[in-house]
Amino acid sequence: MAKLTINGKDMDVNVPADTPLLWALRETLQMTGTKFGCGAGLCGACTVHLNGEAVRSCQTSISQASGKKITTIEGLDPKGQHPLQRAWIAEQVPQCGYCQSGQIMQAASLLAKNNDPTKEQIVEHMNGNLCRCMTYSRIQKAIQRAASDMRGV
Repeated sequence: MAKLTINGKDMDVNVPADTPLLWALRETLQMTGTKFGCGAGLCGACTVHLNGEAVRSCQTSISQASGKKITTIEGLDPKGQHPLQRAWIAEQVPQCGYCQSGQIMQAASLLAKNNDPTKEQIVEHMNGNLCRCMTYSRIQKAIQRAASDMRGV
């Protein structure tokens, strides 16, 4: 039995220690906001935060996550009002929407450290989070908008 802290709540998960965090979230805990994409850590659809750092949950075992603060898209803001979530809507980012929770979680880890990133810093940080619909320019605009909102500009 693994003890996890997810979105500020302590949870027990009865899975083997080598189970990917993604499957514990989706299958055991029914938290389906985190998506399965490639299963190899290459696309970013499964991105969550471990102690504030963006990680690929498909490549993170339960034993690696145990004892750490896990934040999923459901925990970013209880009402879906994080500046990034609002900016995503304002900039009409999603098309199919499948990659968006991972994109937002990756962007949130950037803005937690740097609330005034350059376009180059955004591109570098978001590199590896894939969008099959090719909404990259809208993703960049949404991150810039959220950063401005967070700075109160």
